[in-house]
Amino acid sequence: MTDRTGALPLRRLVVLRHAKSAWPVDVTDHERPLAPRGRRDAPAAGRALAEADCLPDLALCSTALRARQTWDLAAAQWGTPPPVRTDRRLYAATPAGLLAVVREVPAEVGTLLVIGHNPGLEELVLALAGDGLDDNLERVRTKFPTAAIAVLSWHGSTWRALGPAGALLTSVMVPRGAKT
Repeated sequence: MTDRTGALPLRRLVVLRHAKSAWPVDVTDHERPLAPRGRRDAPAAGRALAEADCLPDLALCSTALRARQTWDLAAAQWGTPPPVRTDRRLYAATPAGLLAVVREVPAEVGTLLVIGHNPGLEELVLALAGDGLDDNLERVRTKFPTAAIAVLSWHGSTWRALGPAGALLTSVMVPRGAKT
C-alpha cells in the first residue's frame, strides 16, 4: 500500500510502559494495581500523547491489571478513545514476542499504541530504533521508567515489515502527574 506518489505510508509505534504499580501482599504480579503515583501519572501520559498528536488508531494492552488501569486512565483524557485489544502475550513478553504481536496489526492502522512492561518494552524500542533524534536513544538506554512513552516512526506498507533497526526513535516522554 502506497500513497499517490508511490511512497510508503508513515507509521508510528507508540510504546507506553505501565504507570507505577503497588505491591500489595498476597496479590499475584499479574493482578497488581496502580499505586497512587501511577494513578496520577497515567492521565498525564494520556495528555502528553494528545499534546504530541500521537493518538493511536488502535491500542494493544497487556492483560495485567496495572497495564489495563494505565490504559483506562490515559484514554480517558481523549475525546473518543480508539479500540483497545488486551493480549495476554504482552505480559512479561520478550522483544521478539512483542514484535510478533505488533506484526499482526492490520495495515489500516497508522499509529499503534502498545502498553506493557519492562524489560521487554525498553529492549523492543532499542532493537527497533535504527537511529534516534536528539538524545532519545541514550535516554531509553539509561532508563525507561514507569509511564515512559517512546515514539518510533517508519515507512512501511504493513506492520509485518517492521524489523530490527527499521525505525527512527522520534520522541521519548516521561509525563508525571501533579501531586494533590
